[in-house]
Amino acid sequence: MILPYERSSRPGGAEGVIPFPDHRGAANRAAEAKLAEAVGLAASIGLTIVHSAVFPLRGRRPSTLLGEGQVEMARLAIEENQIGVVVVDAALSPVQQRNLEREWHCKVIDRTGLILEIFGERARTKEGTLQVELAHLEYQRTRLVRSWTHLERQRGGFGFLGGPGESQIEIDRRLIGERIVKLKRELEQVRRTRGLHRAARTRVPFPVVALVGYTNAGKSTLFNALTGAGVYAQDQLFATLDPTMRAIRLPSGRTVILSDTVGFISDLPTQLIEAFRATLEEVAAADIILHVRDVAHPDTTAQRNDVVGVLTEMAGGAHATLDENWPARTIEVLNKADLLGGTAEVPGVNDAGSVAVSALTGEGLDALRAALDARMAAGMEVAEYSLPPSDGARIAWLYQHGEVLAREDAEDAVRLTVRLSPANRARFEQA
Repeated sequence: MILPYERSSRPGGAEGVIPFPDHRGAANRAAEAKLAEAVGLAASIGLTIVHSAVFPLRGRRPSTLLGEGQVEMARLAIEENQIGVVVVDAALSPVQQRNLEREWHCKVIDRTGLILEIFGERARTKEGTLQVELAHLEYQRTRLVRSWTHLERQRGGFGFLGGPGESQIEIDRRLIGERIVKLKRELEQVRRTRGLHRAARTRVPFPVVALVGYTNAGKSTLFNALTGAGVYAQDQLFATLDPTMRAIRLPSGRTVILSDTVGFISDLPTQLIEAFRATLEEVAAADIILHVRDVAHPDTTAQRNDVVGVLTEMAGGAHATLDENWPARTIEVLNKADLLGGTAEVPGVNDAGSVAVSALTGEGLDALRAALDARMAAGMEVAEYSLPPSDGARIAWLYQHGEVLAREDAEDAVRLTVRLSPANRARFEQA
């Protein structure tokens, strides 16, 4: 496991560590924390980590990324530990990957390849498997030349026929291109179907609460604790890939739909941006966003910034999917409080819009439900209705879709004071 990073001088002569690469520029994240994350990614697909190292970079070498001395140091460690796979926590070009494999005489994969392997192993839904295959093909298409280094790639002697290597590469590129076109068509159909399902939910309608957060922040454990569901939850990165939804009932009696989504991660490979589309669409459609943080993680602030950066990008640009008021409907859930000694020991728990919980022990979950109720009530409208006692269907509808604050029964009428969402109020009054 190798983590390259670049050094940058700070005022006063001190040196600061800038992770390599970081497409959002965020981060003064410590190299050790980045290395620990990369080790976790590799371990999550069953790789046994026998050696890890951090290499500072003076510059990025086009041929090998690392300097000659660093390549040699790594080669000696690889031979000493009889390593078969090396993971470089950076984006490698096809040339860099090929040259490192030649120098080290073993398989080399970069951060993109590693995350693709994890996604391929974890995807369960139709869209998830299609998207992962598409990302794999687009990634491999740029690396076909590496697979045919033993074949001739010069033009043939007849002047118009290519050599066997060139022919094989072109055939592979054409087959991959055709498969990519087919996958994109299938994905578009799956997305249209999901759009219909979302439209059906808006007609019910129940408010949607989306769980977002850095990978392994405990979203699925919290989802299970709130819903009683059996969603797969493990102490590993990307345990959840496909959005899962369940209905829960809040203390006020209000029903909401809770959506568990894939975790975010820093330096997400460009090939996988589309794989997050299902998650991003669910977040964009949510009435409330629960930003789940692993408050016990030493890098929790940088992880928070990564998630906020993704959400901010979703709210800006030409392809914005999230409205700019998303911070107003976000609650920070400071999870894993049990690792700090309980919710009372969590720093920042008194900040506005944050709740400390332990999804594992259940501590703080009542406070979270109350915070959800309060946030839902903030966007509600209070209305009074007088209905005939015989109109049981409409009375039941108000109980199901609103929060009944007061009820007065008389012989000729049932008077209700109800808190409703603007959409439900309009729907009831127009019926």
